[in-house]
Amino acid sequence: MNTTASISIGLLARQAGCTVPTIRYYEEIGLLPAVPRTEGGRRVYGRATVRRLSFIRRCRDFGFSIEQVRELVSLVDEPNRPCVEVREVAAKHLAQVRDKLAELQTLERNMAAFVCSCDTACAGGTAVDCTILEDLASPGATPLLSASAAPNTQASACCR
Repeated sequence: MNTTASISIGLLARQAGCTVPTIRYYEEIGLLPAVPRTEGGRRVYGRATVRRLSFIRRCRDFGFSIEQVRELVSLVDEPNRPCVEVREVAAKHLAQVRDKLAELQTLERNMAAFVCSCDTACAGGTAVDCTILEDLASPGATPLLSASAAPNTQASACCR
């Protein structure tokens, strides 16, 4: 594979599935190395940059933070480092995803409870009598369920 092909920033963006501003941002923060420019000041990329940018984009698609991507890129750049380092980054991210999922499940239970309370108390009425609006306006009235709290079976039956 020719790694010295001259690729414009627009073509690089299309090939890697991202935008030109994203490429500039990744260069600015050091995820992509600075590249040579033509006499006219245009950036000139090689095929290796397409691969690296595609790698970065895929990492971001999986939700890795910029710092986690930076660490993964450093592991790509140092291929003799142990694979377990990559696994540790992925395992940490997996734990974060699971935490976020638990938060979203809690949010779902709370939203279902809101909808159920409206269905049983005020649906069809006016906004002034809406239990959802009242609960949202009263910080202590309906506290959010914690992720460890048992789901409200009445709300679950009412709202599914």
